[in-house]
Amino acid sequence: MNVDLIDVMGSDLSVVNAARVSFGKVHDELTEGDKKLIKYLATHGHWTPFGHATLSYRVAAPVYVARQLVKHQIGLTWNEVSRRYIDDDPEFEFPTQWRGRAEDKKQGSTNEDIVWLDRETRTGSLVRDVCDFSLEVYKKMLNAGICPEQARMVLPQNTITEWLWTGSLYAFARVCNLRCKEDAQEETRDVAWEIDKLARDNFPVSWKALRI
Repeated sequence: MNVDLIDVMGSDLSVVNAARVSFGKVHDELTEGDKKLIKYLATHGHWTPFGHATLSYRVAAPVYVARQLVKHQIGLTWNEVSRRYIDDDPEFEFPTQWRGRAEDKKQGSTNEDIVWLDRETRTGSLVRDVCDFSLEVYKKMLNAGICPEQARMVLPQNTITEWLWTGSLYAFARVCNLRCKEDAQEETRDVAWEIDKLARDNFPVSWKALRI
């Protein structure tokens, strides 16, 4: 998995000036009073000033991770690589360990009692065999003249996909507030923490105020 920040619009000062526009005021430098204002806005749910600062990420992750994250729609725009139009060899992600199934049906897995790859059951090898076979069938379908949009149906959920993800500072803070939690799926949490780090580097005051 990989997360790159490819574009940023605005700064902590943008948030302040968006909030103060009601009074016709503009600040050229961030003051201590501005930092207090940002904290106040975040604490009291005044989200619109944070909508004037945006970030754009390019993310590469398995399909099953992408399908969890794309559920976040408000304030965000998503454009993804499509195998309707490309037919180069896909890449797959293989875990180094397997998590146990959670007893609580509301959670898919547990971080406790990690289940390591078992050489006797050859779990890891079987998964790789499935991917190798899927790739072989995929190539045969393409070579037979079948269109990519149908041939892609045989590719597994651990196929790497890529997407551009753009949205407001407030929207990404909401994503991270949900997906960085310990009870979130580990793979989506890994992506969220990368988003968190890059946002924090560019909006240190606002991000600290928005993250709970």
